[in-house]
Amino acid sequence: MTHLPTLLDEHDLAGAMEWLETQPAYSIADELARMDAVNSVVSFRLLDKDRALEVFEELDPVDQQQILEGLRDQPFRDLVEGMDPDDRARMLGEVPAKVARRVLAGLSAHERQMTAALLGYPEGSVGRYMTPETVALQQNLTVAEALEVVRRRGAGAETIYTLPVVDTGRRLTGIVELRELVLGDPNAQVAQLVETEPQRARATDPAEQAARLMRETNVLNLPVVDSEDRLVGLLTIDDAVEVIEAADTEDVARQSGAEPLERHYMSASVFQLSRARAMWLTLLLVAATLTVSVTQAFEGELETVTQLALFIPLLIGTGGNAGAQAATAAVRALAVGEVRTSDLLKVIWRECRTGLLLGIMLAVIGFSVGAAFVGLDIAAVVAVTLVIICAWAATVGGTMPLLAKKARIDPAVVSAPMVTTLVDATGLVIYFSTAKLILGI
Repeated sequence: MTHLPTLLDEHDLAGAMEWLETQPAYSIADELARMDAVNSVVSFRLLDKDRALEVFEELDPVDQQQILEGLRDQPFRDLVEGMDPDDRARMLGEVPAKVARRVLAGLSAHERQMTAALLGYPEGSVGRYMTPETVALQQNLTVAEALEVVRRRGAGAETIYTLPVVDTGRRLTGIVELRELVLGDPNAQVAQLVETEPQRARATDPAEQAARLMRETNVLNLPVVDSEDRLVGLLTIDDAVEVIEAADTEDVARQSGAEPLERHYMSASVFQLSRARAMWLTLLLVAATLTVSVTQAFEGELETVTQLALFIPLLIGTGGNAGAQAATAAVRALAVGEVRTSDLLKVIWRECRTGLLLGIMLAVIGFSVGAAFVGLDIAAVVAVTLVIICAWAATVGGTMPLLAKKARIDPAVVSAPMVTTLVDATGLVIYFSTAKLILGI
């Protein structure tokens, strides 16, 4: 099948409309995110009203802004009015103030009020991602009465599969699944079917923390309450998946020494790609001068035994890789809750032993290689250094993310590239110090 950009380049609008009619919303959104501003707006305007809203909500905020800037007043108002409040609030949190004012001005009073309430929560909190459009049940209803409430109010809710149960003060007392109501005795009390101690999140809690809680507890929707346990909304599974995906994308970017891209990779310019990577490369370059300084400090030893220089790439490369492996494992374990900052001493002990075991294994190989090329004395230096470097690198790599977490710094920021650079410099100190002790230079 011909792709959408090709159809637009050939000015085949009929073919483009046919393509748009046959593709799912997420595929259309992906194509729009890959295209330039003109073609994405042209394609979007070929969609009918309901389809356009469905596709629009699949886009990232930066791509949504691009679409909005190309729409006239009435289509603009129809689009932003039809969005779910949580999707609208997230978009407004990332677009320029001019666009945000235009969006708010195009909303009805009711939609504007709901959006403003969500924007009042801290950025990155559950409150920004939850839907306030829920069907809450009073705990004194019968099953038949509860189902009638669902039928009457369900059309205006984002989800009806999980139904919060509240008291007269709207404080959350439990939840009941729609399935339980449908299969239950119509004359039974809702209170008999309620799960009275459900997992919940505060509206001010980090969204990532709540999303990972949903994944661990296998729930489709998570009740969100305020500081007094009053129900304010639900975090739905689709939003939770987006939160986890965004967090993982950010962690992967920072683990590689770059800033996460704000838009689709294929639509980002070369300048934007370069800007995302330049800052960290610059910082790492400055940090790498430590390696130069260490080499210069041991210049005399290198002049005495020039063969030591042959093994510098091997040793710092091995140390850097060992540190990067440990750092990546620690960052991931922190992200999924397998490790806590209180486990710092345990992690140090585990990684130190792991590094020693790896170092001994590699030392056997390093000694064999060194003995074959430069003699037993330098081979012994390489072998001992490998054991020490691997133990040191694994310990540093495993503990730096936990220390960063304690200091309220994103653990991914101090992961693989930063650990590698640090281990390179300290690894040289270990290498030359070991050489001085064994060779007596």
